[in-house]
Amino acid sequence: MSNVNLSAFGGVGWQFFDNNGVPLAGGLIYTYEAGTTTPQATYTTSAGTTAHTNPIVLNSAGRVPGGEIWLLFASYKFVLQTSAAVLIATYDNVTSGAGITTISNFTGDGTTVSFALGNATNENTTNVYINGVYQQKNTYTLSGSNLVFSEAPPDTSSIEVSFI
Repeated sequence: MSNVNLSAFGGVGWQFFDNNGVPLAGGLIYTYEAGTTTPQATYTTSAGTTAHTNPIVLNSAGRVPGGEIWLLFASYKFVLQTSAAVLIATYDNVTSGAGITTISNFTGDGTTVSFALGNATNENTTNVYINGVYQQKNTYTLSGSNLVFSEAPPDTSSIEVSFI
């Protein structure tokens, strides 16, 4: 299964309430791709092998059955409703948290264009700085787990790459 990450929305042991502060017994959590009404799976554990129902039906205490929501590496929209399908709130563009940021440092030599990052695989979660200046995404690509510049960074330049 793909990597899954603990949700910032309802992660572990959260309790949901209605607008009067009463536990949201039987409440509904719908999960969608961010900005859409296209359903997107969430998972019951960090193994990412068993999907929650969609909607997730909260227990009598207003908690997620099993106590955890795990997400794919993606952005989500969560719609929280009462058991009678009355909207409480919508939360859009909630990311998975995506794990731990890694920092790699290199020194440019004026000729090398490719640098091995190890496990970086998503250009959208990679930020590159040369001598402290952010590099636009169109100045490099990820090829496998290698960062490849369109032009070699200058000799003795400090290259910092942060990625998830």
